[in-house]
Amino acid sequence: MDPVYLDHAATTPLRDEVVAAMEPFASQRFGNPSSLHRWGRDAHAALEDARETVARAIGATAEEIRFVRGGTESDNLAVVGSCLAAKRETGSACTLAVSSVEHSAVLESAGAAADRGDGILVRIAVTPDGSLDLDAVKAAVDSKPAVVSTMWVNNETGLVLPVAEVIEAVRGTETVVHTDACQAIGKVPVHLDEAPVDLLTATGHKINGPRGVGLLFVRSGTALAPLLHGGGQERGLRPGTEDVAGAVGFATAIRLAVEEQAATAARLEVLRSRLERSLQEAVQDIRINCADGPRSPHVSSVGVAGIADGAGLLMALDLEGVAVSGGSACHSGAGKGSHVIAALYGNDDDRATVRYSLGHGSTEADVDHAVRATAVVVERMRATARGAA
Repeated sequence: MDPVYLDHAATTPLRDEVVAAMEPFASQRFGNPSSLHRWGRDAHAALEDARETVARAIGATAEEIRFVRGGTESDNLAVVGSCLAAKRETGSACTLAVSSVEHSAVLESAGAAADRGDGILVRIAVTPDGSLDLDAVKAAVDSKPAVVSTMWVNNETGLVLPVAEVIEAVRGTETVVHTDACQAIGKVPVHLDEAPVDLLTATGHKINGPRGVGLLFVRSGTALAPLLHGGGQERGLRPGTEDVAGAVGFATAIRLAVEEQAATAARLEVLRSRLERSLQEAVQDIRINCADGPRSPHVSSVGVAGIADGAGLLMALDLEGVAVSGGSACHSGAGKGSHVIAALYGNDDDRATVRYSLGHGSTEADVDHAVRATAVVVERMRATARGAA
């Protein structure tokens, strides 16, 4: 059969509706939204319509939405920008408390801020059942300005983290709460009335929208320092000529993702259950990572015993026509083990990890092909390892 793409947590194809919405702004309606002539006014109106659409989708106001160039930039602006704002206000470094399973865009930006002396980095432990050390959060933010970042859905395991509980834990303190919701929107309910964070990150290419465009929600009254300089766009937080086509495409994608979330979640839950049940029947000695915790329905992370070469396993699956990953696509090929799996299961965990992630076009046939291919590849690699021993 045709190759099967089960790496939707890495990136997704554009939906036809998104392509149709973007096309005019890539050709005829090309104006700069800062220009005062009719082309500029047309572009500005489209940009602000997109901002309104995005805001409605997550329960924000248009004034609280900043368009940026993707999830990584949004995470950096949230973590470092809020840390710099706190330091300018108080004259001292703030606490940067981040969960141990955050995306590298959060972990590394927080680490860079700490290295510069702008923040004091604290990592908060997370367990495979989704529990987060709230006592450690409370201790970290006690009596000083702080930034806490905990993602809504983990990109490698699908684990849903307790964002609302974190917000409650820091209530009454001088704490800014940020969440990376890139893997959550369209898969689990995301609404700012239910989890009133101060900052929220989302990106287009995880929800069948365009790459290179994302948002940072900035709750009214939240202090944030820009990281880039040279213009007043996005209320001074993200200078540079706005990507109107990208914003329009992102708005279309997020509207559809939120409207279809319940139906999508139900469909993907069935597919994921079929995948995991079939894998456990076909392949001995595997672990469904975070199986006992709350998980988003589109991700299944599997630990495979008896295989030391995780990259080799992924390449062998690709040769069998199955596109999957080991974890975050951002560090693929880096030669490093997953910091997420290490944080959850310990540094001595020696299982190879395969992340299957489902999406808009995934089918039962895709899942069944992936299971058959995995069984064949794992048996072959285990046999080779036994022969070499």
